[in-house]
Amino acid sequence: MLRKVFVAVGALACLSLAACGEKPAADAAATAPAPKKYFGREAPLYAGQEKVESITAGSIEAGPGGGVILKASGITDGAGWTQAGFLPRIYAGKAPDGIYEVDVVAQKPTTPGAAGPTPVEVKGDWSKYTDGRVKGVKYISKTNEIVAMLPAK
Repeated sequence: MLRKVFVAVGALACLSLAACGEKPAADAAATAPAPKKYFGREAPLYAGQEKVESITAGSIEAGPGGGVILKASGITDGAGWTQAGFLPRIYAGKAPDGIYEVDVVAQKPTTPGAAGPTPVEVKGDWSKYTDGRVKGVKYISKTNEIVAMLPAK
């Protein structure tokens, strides 16, 4: 008798959950976008340092001694950001496709500046790999990424 009561209560609970019209948790997880996969591991940020809001353009050119010169244009979410630069990701080995990833970062202002998008220019040379393994660079920000390929010689 008690078993029939439990079965009846269980069936009633299932019907009431099915009638509420919400998607089950398994369906909600299936529709969520998958996180982006990167080959390199993020390097630790210094205190107050954050990725810029977005990247608008990026380029790479051969530098002296086999290194490369990185250039990127981006946007911060307000005025007062300083010390913009590149923070290369950490690799256990060579990047399989020759495209290395760098985060475009800047020092967040200590006092809030004027709100609104503010352009930022970042330039730097990267002489870590001088053996010709770098074929391109992926610039990564909070909201997007841009790949710039090294021009043919």
